[in-house]
Amino acid sequence: MSKPIVENLVIIGSGPAGYTSAIYAARANLKPVVFEGFQAGGLPGGQLMTTTEVENFPGFPEGITGPQLMDRMKAQAERWGAELYTEDAIAVDLSQRPFTVRSEEREVRTHSIVIATGATAKRLGLPSEHEFWSRGISACAICDGATPIFHGAELAVIGGGDSAAEESVYLTKYGSRVHMLVRTEKMRASKAMQDRVLNNPKITVHWNSQPVDVVGESDRMMGVKLQNTQTGEESVLPVKGLFYAIGHKPNTSLFEGQLELDEVGYVVTKPGSVETSVEGVFAAGDVQDHEFRQAITAAGTGCMAAMLAERWLSVNGLIQEYRQQIHTSEDADTPADAPGDKVAEINPEEAFNPQATRHEGGYALRKLYHNSDRLLMVKYVSPNCGPCHTLKPILNKVVDEFDGKIHFVEIDISEDREIAENAGVTGTPTVQFFKNKELVGEMKGVKQKSQFRQMIEQYM
Repeated sequence: MSKPIVENLVIIGSGPAGYTSAIYAARANLKPVVFEGFQAGGLPGGQLMTTTEVENFPGFPEGITGPQLMDRMKAQAERWGAELYTEDAIAVDLSQRPFTVRSEEREVRTHSIVIATGATAKRLGLPSEHEFWSRGISACAICDGATPIFHGAELAVIGGGDSAAEESVYLTKYGSRVHMLVRTEKMRASKAMQDRVLNNPKITVHWNSQPVDVVGESDRMMGVKLQNTQTGEESVLPVKGLFYAIGHKPNTSLFEGQLELDEVGYVVTKPGSVETSVEGVFAAGDVQDHEFRQAITAAGTGCMAAMLAERWLSVNGLIQEYRQQIHTSEDADTPADAPGDKVAEINPEEAFNPQATRHEGGYALRKLYHNSDRLLMVKYVSPNCGPCHTLKPILNKVVDEFDGKIHFVEIDISEDREIAENAGVTGTPTVQFFKNKELVGEMKGVKQKSQFRQMIEQYM
């Protein structure tokens, strides 16, 4: 069947809301187009990409990490025919039908839209925040907690909710002590999370405390200047890391003036529904949820949005169905890091092949650093790092393009801590480029394929 000029449904965003909506719409033969997002508004996969263990999502009694759960949802959506693009929607026009959604790469016209853009972590706006960002200050303990500068150091987390409690517990694996800074005299976290914090001997809770600035030297943070919210007294807490867990802002700037939003910026939906103020436009997940903000409720509203979109398209005679081959469970791809997978231990010396393009671990890096005549590309990742998951398919495609022309090594900074420390890695993902034992370039965070390609071509 030829591709129609107008799509049935475009889903803007991912996470449990966007992916669930994509699964239901794809199974209904709508072949939805999904703009997963790239950098605007957070990571593809949503806030769960920066979460460690998810222990309350039904069906996983042993628990599952946030990135693993999102990988599975994404694979399920793709299996049923959803068309996914790891791109930001940069413009949406709801003033005329069909609607228009545009990214940097493409423009799509569609009869209906599901908004699943979620929310973004807030920053404090401290006077020295920009100076020490990624040099001690972070909004993602899961991404950056394993970096060498935090090992054995005293760390601080600001916030009083479940996220702050979870990040405080997580950071005890790396820091010598974690200080949880709570602005009031009580936490907002669930009772279970409060118990974990208060019973952990490595966590100290500072009540009625809020940061007013950070202090440091030579671009490295050395402490947090605190103010007591009751007395106004100020003091300096000597810590080398400050992690934000202070809530989120809904990602709705694309829809201002086009949809009804509340005073905080959340999309307003009809009571008991996910219908918005514009017919054919639906909202799911945290972008419209003030109260629950859970993965399971986001998935539920994603299901509702897809079913209501299908119903609306049908009532208005706009559906164009796609018949597709149904894949069996044996055909479906299983994420490589699915729970239960066991990887046999391999002797790195026996496994090392200097002619191969791809390598892992410190042994390969040391050999190639000294002996490679190719451009050496080193990616540093950390356990459960959401941005690392996002970067993986992007970088894989780039490395494939230069197969046999470069050497690529992946380093897990928790396993090769000394290497990461010597390389000056302060956060993950980080990609460094070496030529003739000289560092010629470094890129931090998730970047587009074209940026990596340009760097490789410059020095290859």
